Amino acid sequence: MKRKHIYNIIFFGFIFFLFTPYGLSTKSKLTQGLLYLKGKVISPSLKKQDERSQVGNFDINFKGVFNANDTNLNTLKGKVIFINHWATWCGPCRAEMPSLANLYQDYGERVQFMFLTNDPKKAIDRYYKTNKFNFPTYQPTSRLPDELNTNTLPATFIIDKNGAVVLEEFGPADWNTNQIRALLDKLLH
Repeated sequence: MKRKHIYNIIFFGFIFFLFTPYGLSTKSKLTQGLLYLKGKVISPSLKKQDERSQVGNFDINFKGVFNANDTNLNTLKGKVIFINHWATWCGPCRAEMPSLANLYQDYGERVQFMFLTNDPKKAIDRYYKTNKFNFPTYQPTSRLPDELNTNTLPATFIIDKNGAVVLEEFGPADWNTNQIRALLDKLLH
């Protein structure tokens, strides 16, 4: 075969891998590996007190699609809220899910976790069943306030009991760290 044909095969194989579900599992494992650079865990950072924004509108409706009932964010006022925007087709989202599962297992009774997605229920059910996840998952049915609205996946927000966004992270991260656990413990007291 000519060199040109070999390059074309490699190129189209790479494109096939990048943009089809066949490469999704491998891409999420690669992303998960990238969460650890030179032995250092990539961990989200806390916002400084003067940089924190208040959630202006808590009157947001959510449809419960997995392990959750329909709700309004108003019912969670005064509680610590952990919001994660994700999708089943998003490799970086998949990469951070195991660390989120560990955090949810330990804090799910005390922190209000909300996993937000626009994926169809069937895709969510299949993904959770395969991975043995049971996150409370919702679809917004109202417009999210600017403080929580994003087009980036994954994106995570932690809101304190007073409605201030104390942490926002755009992109995958290791959520099961001592730093995040210390933050949640502090916010809960």
